[in-house]
Order: sequence, then C-alpha cells, then structure tokens
Amino acid sequence: MAKKSTDILRKQVQRVFTEAGRKILNYKQVARRLEIDSTEGKNEVLLVMKQLAKENLIEEIDAGRYVTLFVHQFVVGKVEITQQGSAYVTPDEGGEDIFIGANFKHTALNGDRVKVNLFAHEINGKATGEIIEVISRAKTLFVGTVQVHYHYAFLIPDDKKTHINIFIPKEKIGSAKQGDKATARITEWTAEEENPFGEIVEVLGRPGDHETEMNAIVIEYGFANRFPEEVEREADKISLKIPAAEIKNRKDFRDTLTFTIDPEDAKDFDDALSFKLLENGHYEIGVHIADVSYYIPENSKLDEEALRRATSVYLVDRTIPMLPEKLSNGVCSLRPNEDKLTFAVVLEMNAQAEVLNTWFGKTIIHSKRRFSYEEAQERLESKEGDLAQELTVLNELAKQLKEKRFKKGAISFETQEVKFKLDEQFKPIDLYVKIRKDAHKLIEEFMLLANRKVAEYASGLGKGDKKKTFVYRIHEEPNEDKIRMFNIFAARWGHKILTQSQKSISQSFNSLLEDVEGKPEQNLIQSQAIRTMSKAYYGCKKSLHYGLAFEHYTHFTSPIRRYPDLMVHRLLQQYLHDGPSANEAHYEAMCKQSSQMEVKAADAERASVKYKQVEYIKEFIGETFDGIISGVTEWGIYVEISIYRAEGLLRLANMGNDYYDYDQQNQWIIGRKSRIKYQLGDPIQVVVAAADIFKRQIDLSLVGSAMPRDSRRSGASESRKRSDRGKAFTGKSKKGSKKSRRR
Repeated sequence: MAKKSTDILRKQVQRVFTEAGRKILNYKQVARRLEIDSTEGKNEVLLVMKQLAKENLIEEIDAGRYVTLFVHQFVVGKVEITQQGSAYVTPDEGGEDIFIGANFKHTALNGDRVKVNLFAHEINGKATGEIIEVISRAKTLFVGTVQVHYHYAFLIPDDKKTHINIFIPKEKIGSAKQGDKATARITEWTAEEENPFGEIVEVLGRPGDHETEMNAIVIEYGFANRFPEEVEREADKISLKIPAAEIKNRKDFRDTLTFTIDPEDAKDFDDALSFKLLENGHYEIGVHIADVSYYIPENSKLDEEALRRATSVYLVDRTIPMLPEKLSNGVCSLRPNEDKLTFAVVLEMNAQAEVLNTWFGKTIIHSKRRFSYEEAQERLESKEGDLAQELTVLNELAKQLKEKRFKKGAISFETQEVKFKLDEQFKPIDLYVKIRKDAHKLIEEFMLLANRKVAEYASGLGKGDKKKTFVYRIHEEPNEDKIRMFNIFAARWGHKILTQSQKSISQSFNSLLEDVEGKPEQNLIQSQAIRTMSKAYYGCKKSLHYGLAFEHYTHFTSPIRRYPDLMVHRLLQQYLHDGPSANEAHYEAMCKQSSQMEVKAADAERASVKYKQVEYIKEFIGETFDGIISGVTEWGIYVEISIYRAEGLLRLANMGNDYYDYDQQNQWIIGRKSRIKYQLGDPIQVVVAAADIFKRQIDLSLVGSAMPRDSRRSGASESRKRSDRGKAFTGKSKKGSKKSRRR
C-alpha cells in the first residue's frame, strides 16, 4: 500500500476507535467497520493498530484487543482528592464519579472545579480520566507550617488532602520564621512544575497556640477573621434610628407581649415570639425575625460579603459572623427593651395546635424579656416566675406540633453535641454532652412551623410555567442501597429498618434511635443513621423535606446568620406585593454557594471541636478508657472514647504480637494467629498512647500492649481521678455559640 493510502487508513482506524468510545476492538472488527474484506487489507489494519499502540494512541488490553486512550469526551465537575493522592471528580451534570489516578491530576487541588478528559477504558467498572484544566480554585489561601531553607522556604499545608508543598522564594517569605504557622497564596503553577510558587500572606503564630490554631481553622475552610474595610464602612453608615415613615408601613406589635429565648451567652438574637390570648379563646402567636433585608440592599458590598460567607461559623470559643458586628449583634439583633424591625409569620392557633389563620408581613416589635434557655426551662419545670403561664401554653402547643410531625413520618435526630468549659486561657477544663430540653424544643417547633408556612405560601404562587422562583430547603428520600447497608450495620445490635414504605422507614428509624438512647452505641448508631440520610441543601426546585416530613420547607428564621434566609425574605416581600418572579438561574447559583459554604462551616466547627478534644485528652496519656469501634480500615481501627465522644486511631502496629487482615465487606480485622476479630460497633478498652494537637489526632493502644516508646509517660495524669468525668450536664463555655438550627 502506498504511503498516502497508509496515512488515509491510519486516520480511518483512529476514527473507528474514537467513534467506538470505550469499546474494545480487534483488527477484524475494525476492518469490518471499514468494509475491508481482503486478508491483505485486514493485515494492514493490524499493522496500523500496532503502530498506534506504540505511539500510545490506543492500548492493547490483551492479545490482539485494543481500546483508544483518548475519547476526547470532556466533563466538568468538582474534584475531591483522597489522602492516598488519587482523586474523584463529581460531574456538574450529575452521574457517577470519575476516577483520576494520582499522576493525572494536572495542578488540581481538593475542591477545585476542573475539566476532565475521559479515558476510553474503565477501572473496576468506574469511569476514568485525566484532569486537563483547573477552571476555578476552591480556595486561594493555604494554611501550613513554614520550613525555611537558606535561599527559599516551603509552606507544608495542614490539609492532608493537599499533597504538594508550596515553594516560597526568599523575597516572598516576609517575616515568617522556621516553624511558624502561616498562610500562603499560590502565585504560579504549571503542570511541568512539581511544586507551585507562592508567597507568605500572613504569619498566624506558633503551632499549638490556641489563637493560632483557631485562626488557622477559620482560614483553612475558606472563611475570614476580618471584614473588608469597604464592608465595615457600609455597616458604619447604617443609622440606628428607625424612620417614622418606616414604622407607619409596618404592623405594630410593640404593645404585644414579645420575648426571646436564646443561649445565655448569645448576642445575635434573630428570632422572637409574641403571644396574645384572643377574645375567641384562640392564641395569636407571632414568629418575628430580624429584618436584615431592610438594612442590606441587594448588590451592596455588605450583600456581596454576606453571600461570599453565606453563613456564620460557630467554633468552640468564638463566632465568625456572616455580618459585621454592628448588624449581627447590634442593629439587627432583637435585644430587649429596644424597638426593632422584623419580618413576621403571625399564626392564629387553637388549643389543639391547629393553625386557623396565617399572616405574613413586616412588623415592629419591642421585646419585653430576654430569656436564656436555662431560665425558660426553669419556668416550664416550676410553673412559677414571670411569663411561666405563657411559656407553658407555648410548650404544650410545641409538643403537639412535634407529635403531629412524627405521625406524618418525621425522623427524630437528637444528635449529641460536644461542648467545652474553657478557662481564661481557653484551655479545656471540662468536656460534656449538651442536653436539649423543652425550652430548646419549644423554640425549634415554632421556627419549623414558620419556615413551613412560608414555603407553603410560596409554593402556591402562580401555576404551571408561571410558578414563582423561590428558595427551598430540600431533603430528599434516602437511597435504597444506603438503607440496606445501614440495616446490615444495625443488625449487630438487633435492630432493623422496615422498608415497606417511607413512613415505615421513618417510624423504625425513630424506634431505633429511641431504643439506643443512653447506650454505649448511641452516638455511633446516630452518626451512621445521619450518614444514611441524604444531605439537605438549598435550591429553587419545589421538593419535600424528608427528615421533617414536610411537603415544602424553607429557611426564613435566621437571616443574621444564614444567607438563604435573607434571600427568602426578599422574595417573600416581593411576592406579597405582587412582584414579578425572580430570575431562577441567579437564585440557583446563590443556593449552590450557600450549600457549599454550609458544608465548609460544619467542617470548620468539627475541626475546632476535634482540636479541643485532643488538647483535653492529652492530659490523660497512659490512662484506660471504654470505647466503641467507629471505623475499620486496612491501617487500623478508629475507636470513639465513649465518655468524651472523642475518636482516636488504634494502629495495627500497636495491637500486640499478632498480624491482622482487613475484611472490607464485613468491616472487621482478624488476627492471623489468634483469630480474634475487631468489628465495627464492638466495645473495646483502649489506652491513650499519644495526642498530637498539631495534627488533631489521638493515638490509642490496646490494654496490655506496649505503647509507642515516645508516647509512654508516668506521672500525675495516671493517678488523676476520673469519677466525675464525662457527666452530661448543662454548662457553658467562655464564649458559647448560637443555637444551631440547620434543618
């Protein structure tokens, strides 16, 4: 065959493989597609295929069978890097994750939005590909430890999923010194360079210092400790005086009994209840929410920064607010004995907790009383003190509302929240599990009711294509496979989730969660149950909230600390005045941003709790604790120390004189000689071997096995009394957090 015809055949063969996508072909199948019948022609096809394989354009999977390496099919999505260095990309358009080998990540970092070129072949039935472009970075600042050399430095990132060190030229090191914890910005990075170039932005302090570590957590998860100057200037210009003209435009509740119930150390009071007994014997109950939308114009600097943050973050010792302090703790906070602008859902209810009438609108209130949860609870229990009668009525209504939710299939996720008592230097001196009592549940039920009523109103606006854009809180039904896996897990304690209907699923979940309350496995089962559920998110598509058993649900009640609530306020006001439907694509983009930042905030909060748990546990090195196996991996088992809800790692190397094999399917490890099994959910006794506050990591050893040499110690901590450790009581840390209502 002449050279020209060989070139033509080569292009034709390449086209066949490209069109075949992931299919594996032999030379006869290729020849058939090219309508080549002769033996000579088939042999020429085979020679061309072998040449293409040499050039790495196609790959020989096995003898005589080939597949193209490049389909040139592109997918855009978010990348998640594993601790082992490989990655998965979740496509924007949905579908299965794409596996990315460690050598095919380009310059992508965890959380980046990337473009992937799909490979033609799969690995273990999973699509594979190569990242060819980073579209946008998940974050621009990286927290780590500075390692200084003679003419340069490296920033070693704290994040275990960031597998690269940032090279810092000498002139970009600034005031950073060896061992400092700092933030750095990547300035340049090409795929040809192993390390990105960067510059030190800020020195945070010395590792292990409380202030340094807390600031590092804030920045690591994409939040900021300070507001930009232009945002603070806008906030400073806000007048504290309410114009008389604005008062005339609102329903006046200043003479109606109104009060707040919040944590004792809270400052951002974004919800208040008003209460009035009507002449017909019914109750008028107002849920009044801070009218943040009045003070923050759309597209202002304040609004842009609020959207960027999207949520307040509640760490162990501080709040990182969504809004500047003048707004969050001042002009918008519903402080007692001050006139405040609010947006309200006013409900007429009877003694059976039935809602007879609902009114939505702008109000002005004057809170008569600021209750802490503890004060309100004391009134409910003793039936004495100011407003005890009104609080008792509201509590009775709240209990009926809750009972109705559960009858409709709501799930009771009473998660156990770890709290700390800190000394003046923010060192943890006690750790306890927060107990939610009736006062907490009272407020929660009326907030849930207000959110539901707003969503129901919005869902009924317009028909068909004229339905109006709105923001909903969406919680979809659980995946059947996840329910099946949870049943296998729960069966170890004799539990089972019934799957005949969605109602039977929720009812059996509730029975299980009630049954395990107070038992050693409670926290583990609750955590696994939550992981079984779909994650709630914000979106404009009308959908149910499975966990609450509401057909429609939104977030209206916390605009000081959640941006979606601010969006809901603006949309509701627009539609109450017959305004046109808002741009759905614009609101979907803001919903996506809010959902992403909510996840980051939760991760930051967990990181701060983990840091303080490790700092607290460090005092008990060498001591023995009861625990429960919370995770099983090929490198060891994770154990939750029961009284502290703190998780540590028991490495296989620290498990005595046996070798252990990992069984992924059964979630256990088994000794080769002893045949002893350690299985997910098993009770176990462990010794605290080490506690590394820099890595936020607790290392454990089996009782009776030798501890690692560098973690052994004797001394006072071993004789420390533990009789009152881990008691559940209602206490408060130095700077507690606002109640968390993320449903």
